[in-house]
Amino acid sequence: MTEHRDGRYPADRTGGPAPLGVIADDFTGATDVAVALRRAGLRTLLFFGVPDGAGEEGQASPTARLPEHEALVVALKSRMVPAADAVASSLGALEWLRERGAGQIYFKFCSTFDSTPRGNIGPVLDRLAEATGAGTVPLTPSSPEHLRTQYQGCLFVDDVLLGESHMRDHPVTPMTDSYLPRLLRAQTREQVTLIGHRTVREGWAAVRAALAAAGARGARYALADGIDESDLRTLGRAALGSPLVAGAAGLAAGLAHAYAEERTGRTRRTGRYGADGEKAAEDTRTALGGPAAVLSGSCSRRTLEQLAALTDAGRPGYYLDAVAIPDPVALAGAALAWYDTLPVGGDAPVLYSSAAPERLRETQRALGAERSAAVLEEATGLIAAGLAERGVRRLVAAGGETSGAVVAALRVTGAHVGAEAARGVPWIHPLGDRPLALLLKSGNFGGPGLLLDASASPADPADRA
Repeated sequence: MTEHRDGRYPADRTGGPAPLGVIADDFTGATDVAVALRRAGLRTLLFFGVPDGAGEEGQASPTARLPEHEALVVALKSRMVPAADAVASSLGALEWLRERGAGQIYFKFCSTFDSTPRGNIGPVLDRLAEATGAGTVPLTPSSPEHLRTQYQGCLFVDDVLLGESHMRDHPVTPMTDSYLPRLLRAQTREQVTLIGHRTVREGWAAVRAALAAAGARGARYALADGIDESDLRTLGRAALGSPLVAGAAGLAAGLAHAYAEERTGRTRRTGRYGADGEKAAEDTRTALGGPAAVLSGSCSRRTLEQLAALTDAGRPGYYLDAVAIPDPVALAGAALAWYDTLPVGGDAPVLYSSAAPERLRETQRALGAERSAAVLEEATGLIAAGLAERGVRRLVAAGGETSGAVVAALRVTGAHVGAEAARGVPWIHPLGDRPLALLLKSGNFGGPGLLLDASASPADPADRA
């Protein structure tokens, strides 16, 4: 196990700072945390799934010789799978990160803690804590820039208690309880404690003392309050040296800033970090001129607003009706045949399975929840591959499962993190020379016009605004 210096970031074998290793439980969450690290000044590489060493189309593995980096993010699709599968993939990611020198592990989960009592956050934390030898694990889902905050142990979404927010009616993971210690205790046999906001405001030394006291009482997890960015900076500084830290992108950013402060003696306020960052920005400018398309499977309220903006703008749309065509190959074929009828050089289309809760429930009643999800996920991947074959160079994916299907179908194993289309929603560019840009959007992220703007042509006024 990597040795940790007292209260400082772990060192690699040369005595320099070891890279931060991040395990994210879905693809859009991974892009969110990756851009947060990049914004804090860390050179960050993003990988989709645990790389197995196999290269694309006979080429050498993109991980054989990694570009210079200070953080590695592994994106998994573990949020909604059975707990045993989530644990297995997370331990695989941990092994891969350790082999590449990661000295501290960050488990990234959703800022709305969207998980049922039988969910995966607790089981994954338990096994990662055991594998890393962690004592008391600091964690918080607070991400103030996305209006997710924790106070007195309660999670607020857009200034409303989680259990009273729109997440209460989520079609897959309805959240009716706002008190995080109780939510986490339902998923683990370990002791869970709370570090209140008063302690956080006393500074990082007070937080570290609270963590030590919690460990002495036998508490494995300490949920910490955080209501603004300064709180997350405090928590990040206190978490330096902890083998395992967990939460949303907010705490990861606080940790990254603390790491940068220790290494350079000052806070780096930008993610423009030399050749790699300049290359990502140039890649973004180059790729944005290509044909675009939107693929959407998220049923969140914000995504539905974003789809409505596309409709209001007159964008061509195709609804992926799994009830009418329950075979994924046939469904993808029909969608691509529709795409082929569109005028060359026309507005970017949207192909979507997103639906209001009532329509989603009808689909699930007709096919079953698991089968309908499987049909739509496979069809979406086939459509993404077909669009890329037809010359689409910008693909905007809305929703974690949709993003996972797109990345898997396009065989994207690793990527540079590029410029943000919205806060926490970066363009990513596959390692190598593929002329492709992907925007992987979490369901609740971005303003109402994000999908419209991200897929606009360079000549569109919406793109220049």
